This record gives sequence, C-alpha cells and structure tokens, in this order.
Amino acid sequence: MGEATSAVSMSKAELDAYLAQPLIARIATVRNDRPHVVPVWYDWDGQSIWIETGLNFQKHKNLMRNPNCAIVIDTTEGGLRFKGVIFEGKAELITEPVEFVRETVIRIYTRYLGEEGILAPTPQKMIQSPHVIIKLTPERVISWDYTRGGLAPIP
Repeated sequence: MGEATSAVSMSKAELDAYLAQPLIARIATVRNDRPHVVPVWYDWDGQSIWIETGLNFQKHKNLMRNPNCAIVIDTTEGGLRFKGVIFEGKAELITEPVEFVRETVIRIYTRYLGEEGILAPTPQKMIQSPHVIIKLTPERVISWDYTRGGLAPIP
C-alpha cells in the first residue's frame, strides 16, 4: 500500500483509531464517462476497507465495469481543524460464500446501529436482501490531520 506522507499525515495507529469510529465514507466509482459518489457505511480491518451494497445499486454496476475507485472519510472540528483519509485502488467484489457476505453485512450494520439496533424490522429486512461486498485493499493512502497543531494548508 503506497502512502503519501507529510507532516500532517496520520500514523498507522492514528489512522486505525480514526477509522474505528462509525464515520460516513463516500465511495467514488466511474459511471460511464463521469464520476458517481455516494455515502456508505464501512468497516476497516487495518488493511482493507469493506462496504456492503445491493446487487442493483449503481456503485456495484460501475465497479463491475471498472474496478477503480476512491473512498474518502473526513471530519471537521470547525474552522481549519479537519482530518481525513483517501483510499485509492481496484475494488474486489465478493458475493460468495453467502454466509461470509451476510456476516460482513451484519458486522458493518452493527458498527452503526449497535447490537440492539440491528434487531429492528428494517435492518433485519435489509440483512436478508442479496448483497455484494466491496473490498478495497488500497494501492494508495493519503491522510491528513490538521486538528493537532493548528497547521493548515496555504491556498
């Protein structure tokens, strides 16, 4: 995994701690001749980012044609205090084994909804629908943290 590093880049430990939070990611895929960007839930295992989607969703269709994608996760604390990460690479699409896919979906949903939350009727219905797992082991990682010293990029 290539990393673009600078004085404001996060260390591996900082990045892992940041991504352990249930933040919203945005995945960019290629839709014919233009980008397609959507918010998604994710799970990070320290090497790869995992995202679930439905079989008929546009991001899945796009990745079937072109596996190149980028994922950004970022937050701001207001003003010039912000941090984030960009992952770039080729996504792997996983549909089998079905039990692995369902376990991954449950793991991702639980991160955001909690153990009790996934028991509600809507998440249970969503869990039962067919899924594709998008796995991105990034070829390039760019991270930044401007929350720890007031450093900010100069335009």
